[in-house]
Amino acid sequence: MKAISTLLVQLTFLVFRILSPGGIKSVIAENILLRHQLTVLNRSRKRAPNLRSSDRVFLGSMSQLVNPHRLKSVAIIVQPATLLKFHRALVKRKYQRLFSAKRPKKPGPKGPSKELIDAIVAIKQRNPRFGCPRIAEIISLTFGIPINKDAVRRILALHYKPQPGQPAGPSWLTFIGHCRDSLWSVDLFRCESLTLNSYWVLVVMDQFSRTIVGFGVQPGNVDGIALCRMFNQASSGKDPPHHLSSDNDPLFRFHRWQANLRVLDVEEVKTVPFTPISHPYVERLIGTIRREYLDHVPFWNSLDLERKLNAFKNYYNSYRNHSSLEGTPPSDYGSTNDRLLADISYFSWKSHCNRLFQTPIPA
Repeated sequence: MKAISTLLVQLTFLVFRILSPGGIKSVIAENILLRHQLTVLNRSRKRAPNLRSSDRVFLGSMSQLVNPHRLKSVAIIVQPATLLKFHRALVKRKYQRLFSAKRPKKPGPKGPSKELIDAIVAIKQRNPRFGCPRIAEIISLTFGIPINKDAVRRILALHYKPQPGQPAGPSWLTFIGHCRDSLWSVDLFRCESLTLNSYWVLVVMDQFSRTIVGFGVQPGNVDGIALCRMFNQASSGKDPPHHLSSDNDPLFRFHRWQANLRVLDVEEVKTVPFTPISHPYVERLIGTIRREYLDHVPFWNSLDLERKLNAFKNYYNSYRNHSSLEGTPPSDYGSTNDRLLADISYFSWKSHCNRLFQTPIPA
């Protein structure tokens, strides 16, 4: 009832304003504005005045009748801080509309695509022992997408979660599958079969392209005749090099070994005694063969070992990327043929060494 009576008083003053001369109209309007503002302030003891929609309409219409020079002194509800706050709200609303999700985003780096993330995670899941640098080189080699190892590390940290109970080595199916069945460098290493028999392996490596030329396997002890047979087996079908690098192992001092090199017209180059770092490539190759393959693969006899070493040689030479070769396999290093790139959204997988390694290839 009080609000209705107040509105009637205001309407009465409005009628007087219409019937009064121009100078008196402004005074009456100021009086009406002051009275209505006092009425609004008396509604609540809170800091902010309790304005209704009708109050805003009434105050806005009455302000049009007041002298602009007098409007600042008449307004007691709307302060300068209110205007500044209103301006900040308008600015915030403006930029919300400009940069909201409904509008197209500004051009810039969008981050890796979903297909690239899925490919990186799939490579890691299928090859848990692969590190970020190797995965980055595989992506660059297979899909032609340059990516940094740090970007691969961030993607794996966000999206790769090892499966609970995932073994570090090969699966049982892989294990059962294995049980079922122009400078060169040379070196020897020994490995043990499932029956605990010792086997010597001669590995021959091309120093320029890091290609595995071949393997020679000998059960038991090695003498001069066996060493020559192992080298001829490893280099079978290939032209002999001009130089051959070997360490100072007593096995490479046999008379038959020296005579075999003279027949092949190969000059032997010896490394620095007791300094493995002077023979780094083939030493690292032997470590790679042990860590990545023989430590996870059982074998029964020399024939089984030869077959599995040849399978690893095919994978190593044609599909395993190398940091020292600009991320390419040894078979592609120095060649002019362009490698066929795969589509990141449609590709297939190739298994090597009875599914111990899996690499993406064009579909």
